[in-house]
Amino acid sequence: MDEQQQKEIAVFRFGVISDFVNCNHLSHAKRARLLREKCEKEWQIPHSARSRLSASTIREWIRVYQKAGGRLEALYPKSRRDKGVARAIDEETGQAIIRLRHELPESPINALISEMQQRSLLKPGEVLTQATVYRFLHRAGLLRPQCPAPVDRRKFEAELPNDIWQSDAMHGPMIRVGDKKRKTYLFAFIDDMSRLIPHAEFYLSEGLPSFLSALRCALLKRGLPRKLYVDNGPAFRSTLLREITASLGIALVHSKPYKPEGRGKVERVFKTIQTQFLPGFKGNCLDELNEALDCWLRDVYHKRPHGATAEPPLKRYADHMECIRPAPKDLEDYFRKRARRRVAKDRTVALNGRLYEAPVPLIGKQITLLYHDHDPARVEITLEGRSHGFLTVLDLNANCRVKRYSQRLVLESSPPQSIPTGRLAFAGEEETS
Repeated sequence: MDEQQQKEIAVFRFGVISDFVNCNHLSHAKRARLLREKCEKEWQIPHSARSRLSASTIREWIRVYQKAGGRLEALYPKSRRDKGVARAIDEETGQAIIRLRHELPESPINALISEMQQRSLLKPGEVLTQATVYRFLHRAGLLRPQCPAPVDRRKFEAELPNDIWQSDAMHGPMIRVGDKKRKTYLFAFIDDMSRLIPHAEFYLSEGLPSFLSALRCALLKRGLPRKLYVDNGPAFRSTLLREITASLGIALVHSKPYKPEGRGKVERVFKTIQTQFLPGFKGNCLDELNEALDCWLRDVYHKRPHGATAEPPLKRYADHMECIRPAPKDLEDYFRKRARRRVAKDRTVALNGRLYEAPVPLIGKQITLLYHDHDPARVEITLEGRSHGFLTVLDLNANCRVKRYSQRLVLESSPPQSIPTGRLAFAGEEETS
């Protein structure tokens, strides 16, 4: 910028502050009102694309001009000594960003900008971009939140087998299903005390049905745990899973979000499977993958000494067999789905695209249905906690042949004078006196 341009800028700045420096009798209220008017006004600033002035900028010009004894040269723009500092953020806005960053240390940059807009911390017409705020926070050393205080984490181990099971899901290899390749997902359980794997199986989905299938197999093999420690994924947060575990007397515990350290044992098992089992797998389909995993767990993992306990997991587990709670004989019933339905006037109930018939006394009542997707013929009816048998599949042709009988008043043989009315009321007639 040459001297002529600097002089033009200085003249403009003097024009802005002349009302303040040439009048010594302005009251505090008048100075504040005048300053506010100048900040709200749109200016044609020489050699600048900006059209607004902040109060702090105007005050700085007044201070510099008066300190220099009224010399115009004091208002010349100085060469920038803050190379790399964003011009779009003045001192006032920068202080607001710093205060807000300390208040919300983990908020992303776009959230900080939105919060400043909601709190009216930006001047009229001022726009902040994410790149500008990013550079500003980076220079201020506030780009990342301060290191949190150390967390008191301690290694732990359950006292007995089946005290605690840990469970999680792992992304598995691609396998061939028909003409396509599908991704697999491994659900596994580990006993915290013995490091035994009650069950591990690959599935084609990481949804709730896959996890419940794995859990049912684990309970059948190794009995009931007292606690089940799981992640926060959708499959582990379902209402059905909470009902199943509560009915079986299993405490369902979720780890803190984004804190996998508490499930370190099952995560370590996944790493072992990835490094020791999967590289040697040569199969091509899901059944072969699960069969090979079962053999590896049975013949290798469970029989060799574990690095943390120095004992084989199967031996450590079997030494305390007296503490294990066996699964109930009707375990399959605990895994039934639940559905609420109201019985229609024609006794029908719709479930999963099928029509069933309910007993006559349940017409119009809200009932609970217990069922398995793979067994649509067995749908149990419960009402207020009591079982009312099973629904029957609707057969329209059979219903066409069934006779309906209206309820009639059946009188026992008795003298005519015992009837208080003159005659009996037949169906469809009103009784007359």
